[in-house]
Amino acid sequence: MNRTRLLSVDDPALDCPVSPETVGRLAKTDPEAARLLLDGIPEATRARLAVWLYGRSHTHEIGVRVAATCEGATLRRAAGLVGNVLYDLSRRPYTAPAHGLHGSGRRQVSLGGSHSTTVHASL
Repeated sequence: MNRTRLLSVDDPALDCPVSPETVGRLAKTDPEAARLLLDGIPEATRARLAVWLYGRSHTHEIGVRVAATCEGATLRRAAGLVGNVLYDLSRRPYTAPAHGLHGSGRRQVSLGGSHSTTVHASL
């Protein structure tokens, strides 16, 4: 029986469907040049690539841009419900995920310990 495995952003064993060089070029190029690069990749492979890219926090936006080159049905076949969500995201202006960010858009990191610690000295 020939079963198609749905891709998932939660699958840690998921391999990238294109070469690392192609991913590197996508990450470094502007959106118009990326479109030209993607033209040579079959749509089913682009859909799997979109899911793979979106599943990594540092390549969310590229994944959404790649998904914009795919039909909804192709994304659904590649990733089920995740494909549906990715299709919807790719049809509206990109908004970076807000988790872990505060106010200014920068992560707030404290290396100084707790602010509530008070030292009392007795003489």
